[in-house]
Amino acid sequence: MKEKVVDGNKYYKKKKWSQTKVNLEDHVIVPELDPNIDFPDRFVEDYVSNLTRTPLDLSKPLWELHILNIKTSDAEAVAVFRIHHSMGDGASLTSLLLACTRKTSDPEALPSIPVKKRAASTNSGGFWWLFLAVWWVLRLIWNTLVDVVLFVAISLFLKDTKTPIKGEHGVERNIKKFVHRTVSLDDIKLVKNAMNM
Repeated sequence: MKEKVVDGNKYYKKKKWSQTKVNLEDHVIVPELDPNIDFPDRFVEDYVSNLTRTPLDLSKPLWELHILNIKTSDAEAVAVFRIHHSMGDGASLTSLLLACTRKTSDPEALPSIPVKKRAASTNSGGFWWLFLAVWWVLRLIWNTLVDVVLFVAISLFLKDTKTPIKGEHGVERNIKKFVHRTVSLDDIKLVKNAMNM
């Protein structure tokens, strides 16, 4: 979060990461908004869509936090964390976000993710375990061979099938629209309890 991309020197031409001093005023953006906007949910969607059209500034670390002080149907305010994909994958960025939070029930406790409790294992059934392991290996070999043959066939002469969700040539330049859905915490707890977690 404190590094920016710089050009390499005359011997090493590729771009590389370089430590820099972070000025939070360059990264935390709080636009002046009219609190009486007619359709605040639509405004937030359009705001996020417009963010995708502009690249991040390479002269500073590749992240921004946009705080929208606008009341939507789901929240009193909205924060949009915009970060370049080179900073990390989804799991590492989720871990980073989790590390920045605390439980309201115990603010001093470090954040944690609950793990599913495993049933106690018994050592009986050694033959079945061996049979399942051999079956799993045979299926792995078969599926790998099928995938290799399909890959070669598609690479040489087969075309992808035309489906309604397949984009046309140049679709990557279209305006992106981000649609979100807020899920109730009670619904999440219901799923958690149904899965015995």
